[in-house]
Amino acid sequence: MTVPDRPVSSSAPVRHLITGTIVSDGVVIEDGLVAVEDDRIAFAGPAAEFHEAAFEGFEETPRTDFPAERYIVPGFVDVHCHGGNGGDFPGADESSARKAIDFLHRSGTTTLLASMVTAPREDLLRGIELFVRLADEGLVAGIHLEGPFLSRARCGAQNPAYLLEPDLDLMTELVEAAAGKLATMTYAPELPGAAALVDLMTFHGVTPSLGHTDCDDATAAASLTAAREGLESAGFDGVSSLPTVTHLFNGMPPMHHRSPGPVAASLRTAQEGKAVVELIADGTHLDPSTVATVFQLVGAANVVLVTDSMAAAGLSDGNYMLGPSPVTVTDGVATLDATGSIAGGTATMLDVVRRTVAAGVGLADAVASATAVPAAVLGLSDELGGLRRGLRADLVVVDRELQLAGVLRNGDWLA
Repeated sequence: MTVPDRPVSSSAPVRHLITGTIVSDGVVIEDGLVAVEDDRIAFAGPAAEFHEAAFEGFEETPRTDFPAERYIVPGFVDVHCHGGNGGDFPGADESSARKAIDFLHRSGTTTLLASMVTAPREDLLRGIELFVRLADEGLVAGIHLEGPFLSRARCGAQNPAYLLEPDLDLMTELVEAAAGKLATMTYAPELPGAAALVDLMTFHGVTPSLGHTDCDDATAAASLTAAREGLESAGFDGVSSLPTVTHLFNGMPPMHHRSPGPVAASLRTAQEGKAVVELIADGTHLDPSTVATVFQLVGAANVVLVTDSMAAAGLSDGNYMLGPSPVTVTDGVATLDATGSIAGGTATMLDVVRRTVAAGVGLADAVASATAVPAAVLGLSDELGGLRRGLRADLVVVDRELQLAGVLRNGDWLA
């Protein structure tokens, strides 16, 4: 495709006209058109309804006409990823992090949280300092802390040497260091002091994400309720009032008919529209039938697709690191060398969407759970997650097999 270059020293706006089949906000528009001016969407809808005369400056704008069999979807939003293309967020190395972010952006994930793992206090603070700077540059939307207040029994790939019971002084230090950039945090609600931890998170506008837990049904249900009520009462502008559940099924006991555990509580709460559950629908972490079942039970509006990607995403089998822990990838599956536990994902968000559709979920629903729903979790629905006038010009173009054909981020073509 041929796209206009962005002027280096001119104040003239850069415009794009892009045609194809739009899939956004649960709607499919087969003869669609997206008009972009600089970093904003000026129009998105049926091509027949776009009148250039009503949009000054678009009369001479070259069109990027994709075939009708190409889909135009909003840029993907990943609220749980640890890196990619050899770059590792938990390691808190700036060049490594930038390498991963650039790869993820070019792969279609135009908005992401930098996810860190359980680590010593000094490493957590060093990583937070880095990602605050990268957030200020607009490269990441914020930070997700996966630990350190997690269950030893369900630690997964988290290093048990650094797991802690909730420490409000440490949590306060982490929040203050993050300077408003700490978006979500995974915690185990059964730990002593977890209720006070949730109160502290919600007071500061941090979304609690229940996970890596060995709790029972009642504890999970009560904690999700407390998290939701805390977020609602805190009333932070732009912060969702819904807690999340970190990679449902993974890092928690399986549901049993006499011991339903956190899975049942999470499903009920999500079905009521009072929580959002993460699914790593990459074909490794969950069986496709499980993915389809959750979508059918709770609805796409209460599911957020995530990658949990680590440094190997986009690369071949081999040896990698997840923070301080060595990981081996075999046949695309990452496992921790020390225990054999699954150690994050190797799929991109587009891979996850493709596999979600292959599992039987409708394309519009899969796209919504990778765009609009996570944007709402981050409180950014008025900025991204859809193709609507005034939103940021982030979009992904894919063919009917959901293979990448183009990525526009902030109005610039990356791929």
